[in-house]
Amino acid sequence: MAKMLNTAMAALALGSLAISAPAVAQYKQKISNDPAKCRGSGPAVKVTISGVKASSGTVRVQSYRGVKADWLQKGRWLSRIEVPAKAGTMSFCVPVPRNGTYGIAVRHDVNGNRKTDIFKDGGGMSNNPSINIFNMGKPSYKKTAFQVSGVKSISIRMRYR
Repeated sequence: MAKMLNTAMAALALGSLAISAPAVAQYKQKISNDPAKCRGSGPAVKVTISGVKASSGTVRVQSYRGVKADWLQKGRWLSRIEVPAKAGTMSFCVPVPRNGTYGIAVRHDVNGNRKTDIFKDGGGMSNNPSINIFNMGKPSYKKTAFQVSGVKSISIRMRYR
């Protein structure tokens, strides 16, 4: 009887690991920019970025859950699209796991060195909040969060120093 109980408890423990695994797997997904995913029923975010100043380096678009615990926290992004920069306007389709509240952050690494160069690189966020020294360039999740139901279109204006 004790052996059967231990086996049952082990099976339950393994089952709970299988259930929690997708929650961990939802973070840090590197994906390609697939516009077709914004032509269906979603859920997805169609992001139009304006004001990209140069066709050099890379543009990175990251999605986050629109909650304080995740917004701009290291390793808490849901998906990332990274492509060569094109001056002017760029468009992205960012699928999200389900309808809900999200935020988008964009970074233009102008020289492609994978480091933040404050005087060269640009950035932007959903809802285009002001970025200043007082918020260290990280506005509150409340200012950047938006609701997704189906396919949501947003526009982000790049800002450079």
